[in-house]
Amino acid sequence: MRGSHLSRTRTLTTVLALALSGTAVLTGCGEKQQTVGSAPPPKKPDAFEQRADQIVRHWPKVSPVTGRQQAILPLADAELPKKTDAREITVTVGHSACDVRFGARSHESKELVVITGWGKRKSSKGMCTEQLATDKVKVQLKTALGDRKVVDAATGKELFKN
Repeated sequence: MRGSHLSRTRTLTTVLALALSGTAVLTGCGEKQQTVGSAPPPKKPDAFEQRADQIVRHWPKVSPVTGRQQAILPLADAELPKKTDAREITVTVGHSACDVRFGARSHESKELVVITGWGKRKSSKGMCTEQLATDKVKVQLKTALGDRKVVDAATGKELFKN
């Protein structure tokens, strides 16, 4: 019986020691409030952003896009800016006559400016004659064109030599 009494005392002493050390460790924990903001989930790159990244990584060995994608329409033409410090390029977008909206967008890297046309159809239902319509669109660049090459995202080809 003697051993069990000492055993209980040791157990109690150990438990109290652990409780006190735990209290000492946790003292001050939670005193400062930390504000954590909510951020939107990472945006998944769309078809054009994926294609532009591919062109930048593999330039000049790039093959054309197959099939029509509304996010990547070929350009019918582009006008070479008169100055290298230009921050605007005019392109001719070939889009469907059934597109309710259309335009062009760019992706810029240190060596390339990748441009594509895009179109938004009225509805996927109903009949469309698939006639090609062309319209000029101005694309604003974040930085001056300089000596960067301008590439059509749909074809993977350089639009003009500057």
